[in-house]
Amino acid sequence: MMKENKTPGKSEGQMFPISNRYVEPKVISDRHFKKQTHQEHEALAAAGELNEYRLQRRLKSELERIAPDRLFRWCFRSHRLPLSVMVSGVAGVGKTTLVQKFIFDWATGKHYQKFAFVFFFKFRDLNTITEKRSLESLICQTYPHLQDKLPRVLEDPKKLLFIFDGLDESKTDLKLRRGEAHELCMNPGDVKPVTVIVASLLKQTLLEGCSVLLTSRPSKLISLEAGVFHRVASIVGFLSKERERYFSMFFGDERVSREAFAYVRDSQVLYTLCYNPSYCWITCTALKPCFIARAGRPQPTPKTVTQLFVSYVTHIMANHTQERPEPQRMRDTLISVGWLAEYGIINHILVFDLKYLQDFNVEFSPFLTGFLVENPQTNDSSQVTYSFLHLTIQEFFAALVHYLDYKEDKFRDTMAKARSCKEGDYEIFSRFLAGLSHPATKMPLEKYVGKFSAEVSRKVIGWLSEMTYEELQSPEEPKGKRRLMNVFNLFFESQNSQLVHDVMGKAAHMDFSDLYLMPVDCTVLAYVLSCCEEIQCLTLDSCFIQNEGLERLRPELHKVRELSLLENDLKDPTMKDICKALKHQNCRLEALSLGNNAFTEQCCEELASALVENQTLLSLDLKKNKLRIGGLSYLSRVFESPECKIR
Repeated sequence: MMKENKTPGKSEGQMFPISNRYVEPKVISDRHFKKQTHQEHEALAAAGELNEYRLQRRLKSELERIAPDRLFRWCFRSHRLPLSVMVSGVAGVGKTTLVQKFIFDWATGKHYQKFAFVFFFKFRDLNTITEKRSLESLICQTYPHLQDKLPRVLEDPKKLLFIFDGLDESKTDLKLRRGEAHELCMNPGDVKPVTVIVASLLKQTLLEGCSVLLTSRPSKLISLEAGVFHRVASIVGFLSKERERYFSMFFGDERVSREAFAYVRDSQVLYTLCYNPSYCWITCTALKPCFIARAGRPQPTPKTVTQLFVSYVTHIMANHTQERPEPQRMRDTLISVGWLAEYGIINHILVFDLKYLQDFNVEFSPFLTGFLVENPQTNDSSQVTYSFLHLTIQEFFAALVHYLDYKEDKFRDTMAKARSCKEGDYEIFSRFLAGLSHPATKMPLEKYVGKFSAEVSRKVIGWLSEMTYEELQSPEEPKGKRRLMNVFNLFFESQNSQLVHDVMGKAAHMDFSDLYLMPVDCTVLAYVLSCCEEIQCLTLDSCFIQNEGLERLRPELHKVRELSLLENDLKDPTMKDICKALKHQNCRLEALSLGNNAFTEQCCEELASALVENQTLLSLDLKKNKLRIGGLSYLSRVFESPECKIR
């Protein structure tokens, strides 16, 4: 059985079988796992579509899907039965839930009956153990009923599985790198620091032959020695079918779930969030009042990530308690929680003990339990820690507090940190900061907690307007281009078209060649293009833009004077969107490069028809496509026409 998070000071949360709500995420075994960057794993914007791309497109030969019940089966890459397995994934992607389902299936006899005992530990619980321990005492503390039987239990290590969940929350490093000197355990009775016990199990100096499963966020893997693990797997979350199934299970009503999913799918910015089960739940919760009419007045649907989280927070405030607190009390509560969240973001703290809450004057209100939840310790229910429901909710409140309780010195310091941060840090926080500056985005929250600081809005808009486009076009490849796309995400969240117009200038040049542009990137890019009067040059060579991405860009392509789409493996269906741009009454296209794609003679009649109507195109590049004689015959008639302007 699983239970929902406990409301502080209230009765236990609702119990339910895990099988009732479990939608299996995709897990991959990846030999290039260690080479992937921190940003690729942790970034919010394109992670979902990137996972889908990696699984379905170019990297199929390097990735293999692996069912959770095969984690300890024969591994063809290491040519052995793995004893040590690492399962990694970003916050909220389902690492703990996958492990719980793994244990549930083992306990109900569905798999891995070779294990007689499965021992489950959380690093957040192990952090509370400051003194040295032995493995025997560790097991007895968590599983006291095994006290008398433990020597017999440990007799056959091959029948034992140890699971350690949340390595990223460990306060002490495992020190698994070669050459790091530390004394490992040899016997279950050896008294050592807890992390040494874990390292000893992994290194097989303790209970040789036992199996060990660790979970962690990807950022922690950099400090580990890859060779210690016989199999490294990554949870990439929900692909399209799993997202759709989750919506169906959440809403229950097939019509409502279909409408909500169709909206999210079309939005793309929201859809890409839903690769992560936690975001999926937040999205569904936020959209519920939008698609289930109350008194015939459903709420407006969110378009940006900030608007989604505003919808989520207002939904919790409206529905999480029967007696709604006074606006000032709500505001004070959010301010206290916000400063706690900001302190955690700055100091990389995800789990807070009671003293943190007291220091920041956080008093629990019923509606607050929708954001901040209790984590009772496995071995001591009197010791409780607290965490935000998801890291992104923590980042949202860290941004929100500056609008509710503006303090010039704190705001200045936070912005200085955000400006000087490494790639990926403060990225989501900055998006929320930009998004909350828009009047329509913050309005639903202002109804509950009063007006936001106008000074913060001015300063955030000023910060965004200081970005000169020439400086954004960094020569670094491809980091500079991804950085530029991240800035475009800030513009998208701000929904301030005049601001974007002023920053981009009258005739922008954009070059994203060799940067994978997922459909969500194309949605954001299309918004930026929509704010520009004219785009002198848009280069999207080797960006892996496909039908969906080009469809999202299509409404703005007629503004571009020079458009290059070389080497994107574009196929015939995408020609419809290109032709619509060519036929647009205000088309400005003068140069169009479509070389090195997969167009065939089937699309040439449609292209020829568009060229007849177009009066601006001077240069057309179609080299290295499969047009054949039939396709060229259509085009040659256009080129021979006296009205044809193509040179």
